[in-house]
Amino acid sequence: MQKMMPLVEIIGIGLGLQDLTAQHLELVQQAEVLVGGSRHLALFPEARAEKIRIGSNIQAVCRALEERMDWRKVVVLASGDPLFYGIGAVLIQRLGRDRVRIHPNISSVAAAFARIKHPWSEAGLLSLHGRQGDADLERQLKGRKLCAVLTDRSRTPAWVASRLMDQGQEMFDMCVLERLGAADERVGWYALEEAARTAFHDPNIVILKRRSMETTPVLRSFVPGMPDTCFAHSRGLITKAEIRAVTLSKLELLPECVVWDLGAGCGSVGIEAALLVAPGQVAAVEKNESRISEIRENQERFQVENLEIIQAELPEGLSRLPAPHRIFIGGGGEGLAAIMTEAGKYLLQEGIMVVNTVLLENVQAGRQAMQALGLQTDLVQVQVGRSKAMPWGARLQAQNPVWILQGRKPESKRSPEKGD
Repeated sequence: MQKMMPLVEIIGIGLGLQDLTAQHLELVQQAEVLVGGSRHLALFPEARAEKIRIGSNIQAVCRALEERMDWRKVVVLASGDPLFYGIGAVLIQRLGRDRVRIHPNISSVAAAFARIKHPWSEAGLLSLHGRQGDADLERQLKGRKLCAVLTDRSRTPAWVASRLMDQGQEMFDMCVLERLGAADERVGWYALEEAARTAFHDPNIVILKRRSMETTPVLRSFVPGMPDTCFAHSRGLITKAEIRAVTLSKLELLPECVVWDLGAGCGSVGIEAALLVAPGQVAAVEKNESRISEIRENQERFQVENLEIIQAELPEGLSRLPAPHRIFIGGGGEGLAAIMTEAGKYLLQEGIMVVNTVLLENVQAGRQAMQALGLQTDLVQVQVGRSKAMPWGARLQAQNPVWILQGRKPESKRSPEKGD
């Protein structure tokens, strides 16, 4: 009869010794080889087993286990639940399913939600261990009200808070739970700006909770040039608040106008225009699917009903839109002149076209396109400096200068009649 090979026992510690059962403790006592991180091994200072520390040397640890597991009792200590972003999956793959036994315990996420007494059946879960994180974080938060984030030493809660602000995701409140289960455990809620400049103890976990629409400042009051943080946007790609306010003034919006927002991006200009022209209509045209999602999210945030979102690559599709009183084009790249020329065909009498660009080449191309359309042109450059906190005061940090072109379509001259 073939002798049964001993199993490698992988034990989740949960939050600490208090979460281990009598069976767990007995297995640790019997271990001839005890494997775990420094924090785990320190829980059993009297254990006589050979101790192997897990650090960044996971492959070396696996080789050591393979050399010992056939003839010695091996116990591996894991954080929380070994199969929840833990070492369990690695050891199953390396040692084989038939050579390991998993002892699950309380995961850090379950413990975190228990601490704040919040159901988490619909929460998103993201581990930043060994990942770049930016795209993963943005994708996980799309449409979610709740998310738990496992941090690491480089992608800290401060890193998460900074990325959320960069992405325009300031609709979230942040809870940081430090050293769960330890004597110096700490749980606190933070504004993102505060969290971004705070150093937290390891290990920690972050919970992000989207604020309800009723409590968001964007719905309590509105002024042109709302803070960028009121809008969902990616990597700072948004018409900045001060530029947006000047742009809206150049559009000279009136109630019941029809407005085209071409190359709408995250929709910040179109959203504000829609609030100003109601019951008029705004058509936001954007080709990028991810930006379309941002426009929809911003439309929901501001509860804007008079905004139509169209996914199209300009200058296609304009003929199907209602004729505009106002046109805004936010950039346009190399195709700016072609977009302006096509859009200008539909601009109503006394209508206004406004173009924002940061490219010197497009300043001249835009002026020529407006003149070819017969528009009366005006040009301003806007340079904004924003205050940036320093250790004992503030300094101004220059933003990119933006050129704002305005073109006005003159009223058509009526032909004189006989007898005039």
